[in-house]
Amino acid sequence: MATVVAFHAHPDDEVLLTGGTIARLAAEGHRVIIVVATDGDMWDGPGQGRRLQELQASAAILGADRVVHLGYADSGHGPLLYEDPPTRTRFARADIGEAAARLVALLKEEHADLLISYDPNGGYGHRDHVRVHQVGAQAARLAGVRVVEATVPRERIARVARPLLALRLMARHRLDEMRKYGTPQSAITHRVDVRKYAAQKRSALAAHRTPVSGTGRSARLFRLVIRSPLPVFRAIAGTEWFVEPGGKTGPLIHTRK
Repeated sequence: MATVVAFHAHPDDEVLLTGGTIARLAAEGHRVIIVVATDGDMWDGPGQGRRLQELQASAAILGADRVVHLGYADSGHGPLLYEDPPTRTRFARADIGEAAARLVALLKEEHADLLISYDPNGGYGHRDHVRVHQVGAQAARLAGVRVVEATVPRERIARVARPLLALRLMARHRLDEMRKYGTPQSAITHRVDVRKYAAQKRSALAAHRTPVSGTGRSARLFRLVIRSPLPVFRAIAGTEWFVEPGGKTGPLIHTRK
């Protein structure tokens, strides 16, 4: 069996991008460690810790073995980058080498076989997501660990961008920007069928009560997705996508002999 480290920017990203894959890997007997770079405190409020508690609940639902916070603060999304909170650095300001060293230590401690990170655009250009790609790529190289990058087909995003904006379910996004999110479908190397794990994925997303209970557009979208009937949720979230640098294809997991 393999050990997989799923590296994410914020609590709830582990579900949105890889929740079904984590559940499937755990069900198949692999060890999965979820690492988040930040504590998600832009939603939560400094020092509250609720987001990390919600992450623990989500990880338990998905079957992950361990949750690790890399020690950075959420950088937020938008033009303003706030000052660093006491004792922590916002991840967008983190030194890439220092952050990679922290991740390398974990990869070596866990004897990881695979690192899951993000595509170069971080999916949708969020500065913490882009930093996850940068840190993940360097850590994988330094640790000698295979890496795959979570993404979404660009064509799929383009199809839903206009309706989401028209329904006012997306904040701080423009149509021309959204058409550049994700990865062209032709470049995606791994498509993981997670329909069997849709109920787990939906429950894990619901465990992130802080963003779900908010009043903004993102919270409305969260609630709409979580409250959708399971067949609808399965159709929306039943596939997860990854790119392996170099265009390599084949199984997502190479089981140890």
